[in-house]
Amino acid sequence: MKFMKLGSRPDTFYTSEAVRSVSSEVSSDLLVQVKGSRYLLHKFPLLSKCLRLQRLCSELPESSQHQIVQLPDFPGGVEAFELCAKFCYGITITLSAYNIVAARCAAEYLQMAEDVEKGNLIYKIEVFFNSCLLHGWRDSIVTLHSTKAFPLWSEDLGISSRCIEAIASKVLTNPSKVSLSHSHSRRGRDDMSCNGAESQRHRLAAKGWWAEDLADLGIDLYWRTMIAIKSGGKIPSNLVGDALKIYAVRWLPNVSRAGNAKKQGVSDSDSDSNSEELTSKDRLLLESIISLLPAEKGAVSSSFLLKLLKAANILNASSSSRMELAKRVGLQLEEATPNDLLIPNLSQANEKLYDVDIVMTIVEQFMLQGQSPPTSPPRSKLVCERRRSRSAENIDIEFQESRRSSSASHSSKLKVAKIIDNYLREISRDVNLPLAKFVALAEAVPEFARVDHDDLYRAIDIYLKAHPNLNKSERKRLCRILDCKKLSMEACMHAAQNELLPLRVVVQVLFFEQARATMASGKVTELPSNIKALLAAHGLDSSRPPAPLSTTTSITHEDQWSVSGLKSPSKSKLSTLKMKLAEDDDLDDNDDTQQDRMSRNSLVKAFCAIPARPKKMFSKFWSNSRTTANDKN
Repeated sequence: MKFMKLGSRPDTFYTSEAVRSVSSEVSSDLLVQVKGSRYLLHKFPLLSKCLRLQRLCSELPESSQHQIVQLPDFPGGVEAFELCAKFCYGITITLSAYNIVAARCAAEYLQMAEDVEKGNLIYKIEVFFNSCLLHGWRDSIVTLHSTKAFPLWSEDLGISSRCIEAIASKVLTNPSKVSLSHSHSRRGRDDMSCNGAESQRHRLAAKGWWAEDLADLGIDLYWRTMIAIKSGGKIPSNLVGDALKIYAVRWLPNVSRAGNAKKQGVSDSDSDSNSEELTSKDRLLLESIISLLPAEKGAVSSSFLLKLLKAANILNASSSSRMELAKRVGLQLEEATPNDLLIPNLSQANEKLYDVDIVMTIVEQFMLQGQSPPTSPPRSKLVCERRRSRSAENIDIEFQESRRSSSASHSSKLKVAKIIDNYLREISRDVNLPLAKFVALAEAVPEFARVDHDDLYRAIDIYLKAHPNLNKSERKRLCRILDCKKLSMEACMHAAQNELLPLRVVVQVLFFEQARATMASGKVTELPSNIKALLAAHGLDSSRPPAPLSTTTSITHEDQWSVSGLKSPSKSKLSTLKMKLAEDDDLDDNDDTQQDRMSRNSLVKAFCAIPARPKKMFSKFWSNSRTTANDKN
């Protein structure tokens, strides 16, 4: 770092009885009080360079011993005053980025300008500041950081704005052409010893070398500096996003711990006031970071955005800030993970563990973004294109680009469906989660986006266990979002033995799995006409076997399904099941339509009409229940 020395005389200031004096053969005739400290000095060297002291002394009555001057609001305190006093005596002083702001403010306060004496302190400080400190990267950062102690003085003197302009210009300039920070220079030296791949990685990281150094600034100065950098238009948005992430990690490290304390409500009155003050500062910092986020999609990761959203909930940020984050996450929701979406809910009026409403908003924003273009253009458009003599080659290229865009959108929705289903599994354990919110979030995902319903079934199963007081109508409403045709063999075997499911769902699971097994074995001709009609009504093609469903989904140990111990069937169980199903239909709620009743009756008849050989699978489930009953006896 650069520094400047002024003066040539040795330091002769000393302290005696709590008074600072200077060794001299001439007796002192001026007493200056600065914030509780007293200085016995001489008028001649001080008044010749300080216009303010001249005016103050002229207003005081003449004293035979000492004239007393009080400077209670002196900027920079006793250190800055003593530095100016030493300059007046010709004593050697050293100026650097660490003390130049205090010295400049003190010199301005004392009015040590050129019209008082040539080569005065203000002139020398300005020359050093403009010609040296603003040309160095680290010097500019330190000087800007030191303006925090003198915000009003620094603004009036233009110190802050000049530092910000210098920093922004260096960031926008080729790093090899500026005096870099120590940390960046060290990375550059280390980079020379790496192999090709590592060297390339370090070169890419070096593009954002400025971010770590700027993270030392307070939020006000950082915000102004980032605005200046962004306005230059030369820094890629992803580097701006990385810089914001570094700053957020630097200044918001304990936000989750603070949120837990707030949730538990464990604090006394003193800690409450301190916590509120800290929360207010952190809230301002968070909202400032949000306002700096680049507008481009993908400039910051979904994970980082969701962390900011969690912090916004904990710090009770403004609704506009939270909505802005939700919209940004919605644009790239496919990059998120279920754990990222577990945003704590801290509302006093709501005891839910997680903020499901904001996740619903995120999903809605994802679904609202640009619709997938059609895979082929309308016929009228083709005619118009031919009339304009467009070549077939250009049209083919248009088709290919359209299909690629559509495929990417479809792929994103498949990923989002998987994310939401796993998110539902996590939040379904919350005993305070309303059924309506669970169902609404599950239905927000398009039906085609769920290749299989295994994860959704797991979420429903967990929700039923966590909410044992659901009535019959609510359990039916919950299970209505489940498509039994999209369950794997493992899921079907578990569902068939799940006593929490409505009986209608169990029968549907058995029916579709048995029909699928029959079709896969090549014995479709054995199915009666009413079975085939029912398959067609539910979208199953009886002429060819369906594609196998995935059974490789990983699940936690507590959610694993046991399907062991299956034995031979009992014929009487078929009639028993028919009786139970008929009884279940008689007890259906009044809101069921007549068409639904007819569909259930046809399902019963079709189920009972299945040939004997396909019924082998059903027998396995009931024999298992018999074994369980015998064990209990």
